Amino acid sequence: MKTKSLFFSMLLAVTAFTFLQCGGNKKEETQAEQAPATEQEHASGSSAAAEAAEPLFAVHAQFQQQLAGVFKSYVTLKEALVSADASTVSPAATATLVSVENIEMKLLTGAAHNDWMNYKAGIESSLKAMVASTDIEEQRQSFSTLTDNLYKSIKAYGLGGVQAYYEFCPMAFDNQGGFWLSDAAEIRNPYFGDKMLTCGEVREKLK
Repeated sequence: MKTKSLFFSMLLAVTAFTFLQCGGNKKEETQAEQAPATEQEHASGSSAAAEAAEPLFAVHAQFQQQLAGVFKSYVTLKEALVSADASTVSPAATATLVSVENIEMKLLTGAAHNDWMNYKAGIESSLKAMVASTDIEEQRQSFSTLTDNLYKSIKAYGLGGVQAYYEFCPMAFDNQGGFWLSDAAEIRNPYFGDKMLTCGEVREKLK
C-alpha cells in the first residue's frame, strides 16, 4: 500500500509540474506573439491611438507651434513641386530644413522624445536629398518619404489647431500612389503639377 501511495504521489507531482510548465510556456508564447504586433502598429502608425482624432502624445503647445512652422514651410515646398521647377525646390527644402532644426527637442520627454528623434532623422534625410538634387522626379521621390515622416509627426503631436489635409493620388509613381500634406482641401498635385493638377483626393483631416 505504501508503494502504491508513493507511486500516486509521484504521479500527481509530475502532472502538476507538467501543467505549470505548459501554462508558463503558453503565457510566454502569447507575450512573444503580441509584442511584435504592438511594435509594428506603433512604427506604422496603424494603432487605434494613431488613428484617433486627438494627437498620440500630450505635448507642450510651443512644440506644436514649432511643428506647425515646419508644416508651413513644407506647404511652400509642395507648391514648388506643383510648379515643377527644380530650381525653386532646393531653396524651399533648405527653408524647411531650417524650420526642423529650430524645433526645441527639450520640449519632449520619454517616448515622445524618442519617436521625434526617429521622425526628425527621416525628415532631415529627405530634405537634404531634395536640396542636393536638380532632378524634379528625384525630388518628388524624396518628398514622398518626407511626407510620410511629417504625417506621422503631426499624428503623434498635433499642430495646435492648425488645419492640415492628408491627400492622395493613386496614379503617382507608376500607379503605386503617393501622399502629400496640404493646408487646403483643394487638390494641387505635387507629383504631376500642371499635367494632372487636380488628380487626387483628401484622405484625412489633421490639426
